[in-house]
Amino acid sequence: MNKKFDEVFRIMEASFPRCERRSYEGQQELLDNPHYRLLTEKDAEGKVIAFLAGWEFANFRFIEHIAVDRAIRGGGLGSKLMNKYCRESDKPVLLEVELPDDEMAQRRIGFYERLGFHLNDFDYIQPPLQAGEPEIPLLIMTSPERITAEQFRTYREVLYREVYHWRGPLVH
Repeated sequence: MNKKFDEVFRIMEASFPRCERRSYEGQQELLDNPHYRLLTEKDAEGKVIAFLAGWEFANFRFIEHIAVDRAIRGGGLGSKLMNKYCRESDKPVLLEVELPDDEMAQRRIGFYERLGFHLNDFDYIQPPLQAGEPEIPLLIMTSPERITAEQFRTYREVLYREVYHWRGPLVH
């Protein structure tokens, strides 16, 4: 598992800025969490070339990270992983996206929309993933449909408690 985890973390480091991921040790600790799950895609030699990191909860599923090795991006592997994950359960699937303030963020939102996700218009803050990192204003996308304000509050509470171990005040 260590070699596989190292390969996943290498892709994660190359794909996400420090403020959008945990430390190596923090990420590795998640492997013991019963709600956390890693899906990987390997090449012909058995090397991890893409991954999806998700969380399984009673009423919904949450995609925390999805990334494909930079050398092979654009070939449909991310869509394949997303579709596989979404088909595995009838529960709603949530993910976080950056505010659509630039072209790359807009492209990411479009990618998820093509996969059947819907952008929800609720204020959402991602708590810091590492000490010393800032909170990040994001939006929540959901599949197969948009969620209500009540569902959003419930899901956010679970994310803050279980994924982020956030003990601060909730943003309303």
